[in-house]
Amino acid sequence: MMRYSIRGPHKGPALLATAVALATVAACSSGSPSVSGTSAAAPADTSSGTSASAAPTSAPPSPTPTPTRTYPLSTAPRTIPAVRDHEAARGPGWKPAAPAGVVIAANSTGLADEGKLLAGELGIPYRGAVAAGPGDVELALGGAGAPESYTLTVRDNRVRISGPDEAGVFYGTRTLKQSVKGSGAMPEGVVTDAPAKPQRGLNVDIARKYFTAGWIEDRLREMADLKLNQFGLHFSDDQGFRIASDSHPEIVSAQHLSKAEVRRILALAQSLHITVVPEIDSPGHLGAVLRAHPDLQLRNVQGVPRQGAIDISKPASARIVDDLLREYSALFPGGWFHVGADEYQALTVRSPSTSYPQLATAARQKYGPQAGVQDLAEGWLNDRAAVVRAAGKTAKAWNDGFFRGGVVTADRRIEVEYWTGKEIGARPPAEYLAEGRKVVNLNDEYLYYVLGEPNQFTYPTGRRIYEQWTPLVLRGTTSVAARYAPQILGARLAVWCDLSAAQTQTQVAAGIRMPLTALAQKVWDARTPTLTWEQFRALATQVR
Repeated sequence: MMRYSIRGPHKGPALLATAVALATVAACSSGSPSVSGTSAAAPADTSSGTSASAAPTSAPPSPTPTPTRTYPLSTAPRTIPAVRDHEAARGPGWKPAAPAGVVIAANSTGLADEGKLLAGELGIPYRGAVAAGPGDVELALGGAGAPESYTLTVRDNRVRISGPDEAGVFYGTRTLKQSVKGSGAMPEGVVTDAPAKPQRGLNVDIARKYFTAGWIEDRLREMADLKLNQFGLHFSDDQGFRIASDSHPEIVSAQHLSKAEVRRILALAQSLHITVVPEIDSPGHLGAVLRAHPDLQLRNVQGVPRQGAIDISKPASARIVDDLLREYSALFPGGWFHVGADEYQALTVRSPSTSYPQLATAARQKYGPQAGVQDLAEGWLNDRAAVVRAAGKTAKAWNDGFFRGGVVTADRRIEVEYWTGKEIGARPPAEYLAEGRKVVNLNDEYLYYVLGEPNQFTYPTGRRIYEQWTPLVLRGTTSVAARYAPQILGARLAVWCDLSAAQTQTQVAAGIRMPLTALAQKVWDARTPTLTWEQFRALATQVR
């Protein structure tokens, strides 16, 4: 602090007035906010020898103002996936400490489940639909924004999470949970966040390998904390049919999920804003069904059966598959149903019409003289899509069930799940996109976790997904043109159990942990991540 020295001919009251004025300036100057919290006014200089008793009586000095503490600008919360935007502010942030609780804003009672879950996770009470008080976390519906978006505001020792839908508010609670878990607090400021892609998730093959309901529920909880929203359940294949059936109990494997277990899984998924997408693959991959109905097995001209393939020239084949599609459309409440369509063995031979004349004949009868086996298979796909559409579902199908150059064209409302470009007559992803089709990315180069690593598959790594893959990389390692980004709806990591004994449930969960974490980052935010892989991996340990 500068010390003022009074010199010169000033005497008596004039000298005292000058000294008081200068002291007041010093006091005001030093009373501004200070991080240290210390300040003092400079005393009047009495070096002139004037006695204090000679001065007029004055009012007692005013008390020194209590300084206001200042804080550095906050930084964005450290979460996975990273938040899209954070408006920094000065303040202490928020920590879960008494008297904090979770409350629900007016006209937002639908958020009660989200509020109770968050309160339990943070170890603070849930108080329901009451006004927010000091230290509280308030959840609110309303405001503009894209689906699944949210705004999280930390100010005056309170948190407010709002969004246009319940899913968005839920994702805001995931951000708060991760930030508190990783650092003990939520930084001051405003987070504005929304996903880049509407479909983000995990696919699990429970047909080849039985997974318990508890294991599936654990994966759903893991997905929810990563803001993933779609769980594909492949429960029918050559090796097993893993959900109880009322319409065809003869096809169900000994190890299977009961419908009560499935409903419990679905209830948890719904509470976590995850849609479960069932899959009954046809006309291939139906071995479990065909063991109970061998008369429907596809056989070539020599009478040799083809594994897993159903004879689509027989009306009974459509009836049994449609029975199952209708039964499970009623069980699963979500908006999608996967109807498969991949790897139909009749189309993997040199001349399908010669090897399977019954299919060729049926194609001509149904679609005209120019139609072939490919057209009969494409028509099968359209017919199965129509069945689930009548049940209120959007159909999904694997990309190798969509053919070029035939009489019959796949319905454009079916979502293409692109997984491979290695099949006979493989079509590059740009062909589907150029046709205006919507595509979901399950690129087998990066996103296929195949147990036992057969057929040159290798287990995916989180690092490779994080550093090299984006939703634009649909096939191999090459991106499609950025103009197609709006047609790419998202991506899922896929677990396939070709060699089912190669890993236990626990090993599978550990093996997919970081690949799923990396995928979550890349489908939530299309921008290049700011963290290095090592930093990202360390953060995952802190917040998950």
